[in-house]
Amino acid sequence: MTALGFLYPGHSAEDDYPRIEQLLGSDIRVDLVHTDIGEDAHRVDALRQMGAPERLASGIEQLRLSGAEAVVWACTSGGFVHGWEGAQEQVRSLARTAGMPASSTSFAFVHAAQEIGAGRVAVGATYPDDVAQLFAEFLRAGGLTVTGVHSSGIVTAEDAGRWGEAEVLALARAADEPGAEAVLLPDTALHTAAHLPALEKELGKPVLTANQVTVWEALRLTDRRVNAPGLGTLFTREPIVQV
Repeated sequence: MTALGFLYPGHSAEDDYPRIEQLLGSDIRVDLVHTDIGEDAHRVDALRQMGAPERLASGIEQLRLSGAEAVVWACTSGGFVHGWEGAQEQVRSLARTAGMPASSTSFAFVHAAQEIGAGRVAVGATYPDDVAQLFAEFLRAGGLTVTGVHSSGIVTAEDAGRWGEAEVLALARAADEPGAEAVLLPDTALHTAAHLPALEKELGKPVLTANQVTVWEALRLTDRRVNAPGLGTLFTREPIVQV
């Protein structure tokens, strides 16, 4: 049994995690602890406070007691708003506090794009444009080429959490560009785990979504690879552990 730990801000699309655990269909356990979201606002100052060290540290002990072998800060915007160096320090602090390997969803997107060989990516963000552009800057700092950014201007995670398959598909379609090798949907408040096959079928290319890459990143930290095609192209790469 491999136990994966996640720090998830507030309550929006956390039900993606048990769904992903089920789709993995292997000896993987997903343990999720909710952190204090503070002010629910896709605003840079609020997002920086959301990922403050004391907010993240408060959930660590529960994950340690659960037997988690790695921890991921399951919030894209709460990472990249600190910039590349700031996000690295956030993860280093998390690892020191937790006493285990750590990462964040922001870095998960970069690593996942590298895993599937997608150097050119398009971004479909729920966030306001200024926040979405910060994510694009983060991806560029990670060595990716961003072909375009589509912003939906959603102000709160609560609103993003209300979106269903139709809205998620529309966002991906609006973001897609011919030159993009993958489309990235960066918001862990967005329900996407159930829609990955439909998204990739609709666009005809890999789609990386926040909760999907977050779980994949935790598996990477624990040296696990699970073949789970229901979770998209990212989960069909070699080396794999057969379900």
